[in-house]
Amino acid sequence: MKKTIENKANKTQITDKFWGHYLEVVRDQVIPYQWEALNDRIPGASPSHAIENFKIAAGEAEGEYYGMVFQDSDVAKWLEAVAFSLENHPNEELERTADEVIALLGRAQGEDGYLNTYYTVKEPNKRWTNVRDNHELYCAGHLIEAAVAYFKATGKREFLDIMSRYADYIDNVFGPEEKKLKGYPGHQEIELALVKLYEVTNNEKYLNLSKYFIDERGKQPHYFDIEKKNREDERPFWFNNDYAYHQAHQPVREQDNAVGHAVRATYMYTAMADLAAKIGDEELKKASERLWENVTQKQMYVTGGIGSMVFGEAFSFDYDLPNDLSYTETCASIALVFWANRMLNLEANSKYADVMETALYNGTISGMDLDGKKFFYVNPLEVLPEASEKRNDKKHVKAVRQPWFGCACCPPNLARLIASIGHYIYSQKEKELFVHLYMGNETTVEVDGTQVQVIQKTDYPWDGNVSIQINPEKEQGFTLALRIPGWAKGATVKINGEGFDHIPLIKNGYVYINRKWKAEDTVELVLPMVIERIQSNPQVRQNVGKVALQRGPIVYCLEQVDNDENLHGFLLPRDAELTAEFVPDLLDGVVVISGEAERIVEADWNSLYRPVSDQTTPVQIKAVPYYAWCNREPGEMIVWINEKR
Repeated sequence: MKKTIENKANKTQITDKFWGHYLEVVRDQVIPYQWEALNDRIPGASPSHAIENFKIAAGEAEGEYYGMVFQDSDVAKWLEAVAFSLENHPNEELERTADEVIALLGRAQGEDGYLNTYYTVKEPNKRWTNVRDNHELYCAGHLIEAAVAYFKATGKREFLDIMSRYADYIDNVFGPEEKKLKGYPGHQEIELALVKLYEVTNNEKYLNLSKYFIDERGKQPHYFDIEKKNREDERPFWFNNDYAYHQAHQPVREQDNAVGHAVRATYMYTAMADLAAKIGDEELKKASERLWENVTQKQMYVTGGIGSMVFGEAFSFDYDLPNDLSYTETCASIALVFWANRMLNLEANSKYADVMETALYNGTISGMDLDGKKFFYVNPLEVLPEASEKRNDKKHVKAVRQPWFGCACCPPNLARLIASIGHYIYSQKEKELFVHLYMGNETTVEVDGTQVQVIQKTDYPWDGNVSIQINPEKEQGFTLALRIPGWAKGATVKINGEGFDHIPLIKNGYVYINRKWKAEDTVELVLPMVIERIQSNPQVRQNVGKVALQRGPIVYCLEQVDNDENLHGFLLPRDAELTAEFVPDLLDGVVVISGEAERIVEADWNSLYRPVSDQTTPVQIKAVPYYAWCNREPGEMIVWINEKR
């Protein structure tokens, strides 16, 4: 008997100044802008043709398929961003437009449930002949995620039904049974999407299919070689003829180091953690933990960027984190947020939430300018515009954001992340409510049958004072677990203005407050925000003798517009006093770090080299949040500053 589908809509409303601004930008600028882009109405931007592809597939327009093989996913991510935006801000016109797109998808769907415009329009007789390269399952995954989000936001079933039919069809094509394909996607995505589909349908078939794709990956004989032989493709694989690019070089449960394409990897790691939690798979949990330690302790930038190598948009090797050559794709930091969120479901540990917060405030939103109309695909930690222009090995590093991309995965991915920010603040385990992120919001949770309103107020990330009011409809006992960020030294907690009679339980970076809560009980959390000089592990060869500046969760950088050119000639003395000041009319309102540093005197140099001389001159430096760089005059930028001891 088919189980009833429950609409579990998120009830968190964001009231936060910082994220409220971003939600407004996504709602009023990004979603409309990207809708125009998907319809090829942005002058000077790379054409998308994504909506037109669906019209052609539905038989409602004539023409040829245009774009990347994964062009459908841009529409999927736009629909998902719309769904999350509607949760916070209902909009009848936007919802009507989304409904029209969903109806178009339904008309483009085949009678057997298949839905992919590239193969429907361009190669109708070659379905599933190249899952290594051609993103059929990847596009399906993004469409499934969008359908789940839209159902939760609106309660409408049409999109969910369309994608359930497609998932049923895929389940008939892939699996361990005889006559089914023993394959898995070249670009992981559907694995995590199928878990989401299971969560809203209770259909274990989808959970089992996700597990199958994870378990089958990397087995021998290698499926990618089998399908390659079947399509008579004799070319060597471009990535050093190595399937590590797809994380398919060995079974996932045996993997210890993050390798290959960073987005594919972290989407897969997200699904692994999801499955480990859902089915209680200890082996998969341990593999997820090993990979987490490798990524975050040996292959992650201070900004939460991952994937340092332009070749393959990939991880390279441990401690290889070049600042000026870094790739650090926006989508990779977004995927890191997804993964951190799922690791928190396995274990409430602040090391996961700390990384999630770092990526959210630094490596993700740096991918979009403040008005939401231009984007970075690559997020470097050091930029010299002339080098980007003239050096071939730095062509991927842009000194200014772009209006759109031919490969446009990042802009709509960022839109859906920002629009869904309310989903990352809390999690609940029976009678324990965990607070992972601090931002103004109002939500309602159910604890043991009692509705509990939670109101959080703060000026985070600029101020570390957080107020959390608890309003149960009747007195209710439960545990409130507050994350203490790793950067917050000397944090204090009070309830209704008073300290604790006894020291509360502190475990894995969370303070556990167990009590019987009544209406208007208020928790006051103070997280001291001091300016920290951050050092790298000495094995990160590019950063030896340098420091980065961080205050709270925000990583800072120097820009030429504030500090003149040749930022590499600046020296920050170890004992230099640094001050923080909120500047409301700069970059939509930011805290700026200022102080006195030194600069190597250049005027008396009349040769390329000379014996050592320590001539410097005092200079004032001004550092701004990394995420907000390149919103004024183009110029140099550095995160890591030379230190003088």
